Amino acid sequence: MPSSSLQTRSSLAARAFATLTARDKIPAAYPEREMVAVGGLMSYGTDIADMYRQVGVYAGRNLQTARALGIEVPSGLLSIADEVIE
Repeated sequence: MPSSSLQTRSSLAARAFATLTARDKIPAAYPEREMVAVGGLMSYGTDIADMYRQVGVYAGRNLQTARALGIEVPSGLLSIADEVIE
């Protein structure tokens, strides 16, 4: 995962790009909704927050299915988990 300073510089550069394209009336599409808020014409891409929510939903469904089938989660996997919710 990139460092926070790299993410910040990348974000600032992207915002500057969106601002300049809007200023010069150059239509541009972006992969993130936030870029529209700073002047981009449109965005078309994945909603990252929703994607993470969906991952959690699917993981929960898989664990419920495993439990219903009598499949146990390996103790090695449980030992490296950040949090275990019973």
